[in-house]
Amino acid sequence: MGIAVSKFGAAAFTGSSAMLTEGVHSVVDSSNQLLLLWGRKAARRPADQFHPFGYGRELYFWSFVVAVLVFALGAGVSVYEGIIHILEPEEAVSPYVAYAVLGIAFLLEGGSTLEAFKEFRTSKGKLSWVQAIRRSKDPPTFIVLLENGAAMAGILVAAVGLALSQVTDNPFFDGAASVVIGGILGFTAFVLAYESKALLIGEAADPDIIAGLRTLVGGKSGVTAVGEVLTVHSSPDQITAMISVDFDDEQSARDVERLVWTIEREAAERFPLVRRLFIRPRGSPPGLEVEPNGSVAEPN
Repeated sequence: MGIAVSKFGAAAFTGSSAMLTEGVHSVVDSSNQLLLLWGRKAARRPADQFHPFGYGRELYFWSFVVAVLVFALGAGVSVYEGIIHILEPEEAVSPYVAYAVLGIAFLLEGGSTLEAFKEFRTSKGKLSWVQAIRRSKDPPTFIVLLENGAAMAGILVAAVGLALSQVTDNPFFDGAASVVIGGILGFTAFVLAYESKALLIGEAADPDIIAGLRTLVGGKSGVTAVGEVLTVHSSPDQITAMISVDFDDEQSARDVERLVWTIEREAAERFPLVRRLFIRPRGSPPGLEVEPNGSVAEPN
């Protein structure tokens, strides 16, 4: 918010359109951080009779709201202000004040971006950056990284636009910089909205966890086949899993119950993110056989 106030002050003093849009961008960023903090807090509420799976998706909802705000307030205002400035040019006064503010903002944003970069690099492991963002179930980790990256890019664009306006004595470049900043924010908002929407409507667990659950269940004596393994993230650290299992028909009901209990206990130990595991016994109709992948096939 301090950076936003300084940018607005510089915009009022210099008349720079790019500085004004940068101020709006900083306000949006600050508001988004508050929304993400609230989302994290709300997501920790325990399950109740109205929400038996908990409130974990609150975080995904507020992450989507953040993406909408970046697009509407960040990109929309930037493009609008840039077009107005292009149509009605206004000479910048004392642009060196704007350079000083942009320089300080770049250093502060750079420190925050570096911390977000280190945290995300550690969490992504061997995945590429694109794969890590697409597979991430914790939106704030990549939202902060992308927003800070967009903020630093916007600062550089604002500085270039201001410099070109000063060198050429043409305020067009300052307005054009605002439009470019709006484009950067619009692209960032699209990525954030796309990833947040996927989590909001329900996204499966990591393929390694799904494969691990299938191997765990399929390796148990008394299990003849494993069918569907359905998973969904209710929050970044909570997975609900449902597995269709064909048990050996020679077992008693008590043996099956004991086997299910063993599977649930071992799954909880090996996969802490799997908070709920539902196992559905599945048998084959008379005259049919269950394949190892869980499909039912007619005998030859």
